[in-house]
Amino acid sequence: MTQALATLAGGCFWCLEAAFEQLDGVLSVLPGYMGGSDPQPSYDAVCRGHTGHAEVVQIAFDPAKIDFETLLAAFFTIHDPTTPNRQGHDVGTQYRSAVFFHDAGQQAVAEAMIGRLNGEGIWGSPIVTEVSPASTFFVAEEYHHQYFRRNPEQGYCVAVVAPKAQKLRKVFADRIKAA
Repeated sequence: MTQALATLAGGCFWCLEAAFEQLDGVLSVLPGYMGGSDPQPSYDAVCRGHTGHAEVVQIAFDPAKIDFETLLAAFFTIHDPTTPNRQGHDVGTQYRSAVFFHDAGQQAVAEAMIGRLNGEGIWGSPIVTEVSPASTFFVAEEYHHQYFRRNPEQGYCVAVVAPKAQKLRKVFADRIKAA
C-alpha cells in the first residue's frame, strides 16, 4: 500500500485529530508542531507564542482511498480559514490556518482550492490560510495523542472538539470509516 502525508494547521490539534481520524483512507493522525524556529518546541513554549510553530496534525493516508483534495475539503469544512491567528477563542500564531505541502502537487491543489473557495464567496472574508512547504514535524507530547477519544467529557472537548467532529461526520457521511 502506498502512503502519503498531509500536514494541516487549523486551530487546536485536538479538533483536527478527532475529525480526520474518522475518514476512510486515513491511516493515522499525529498532533504536533510545524512552521517555527525553535529546534525543540514544547507545548508550553508553542502556547506562549515563543516558537513560531503552529499546532498541526500530520495525516498519513492511502491515496487509493482518499485524495489530498478531499482532505482539504474536510479541512476547510471544519475550521474558519478567514481569521488570522485564531479559531474561536483560541488566539495566537499557533492557531493559524496553514497547509504545509509535501510536494508541488499538494501546493497546486491547495492554492487552486483556496482560489476557488474565495471565488465562491462562501465566507464573508477572504481565506488567509498560509500555504508553505512542510518543514520539520515535531510530534506533540504523548498526552495530546487521542485527546478527544480519551477525554470526551472535558469542557473544551464538549464545547469545541465534538461539534467539529460531528460536522465532519455529517458533511462527509459517505467517507466515514466503517465501525
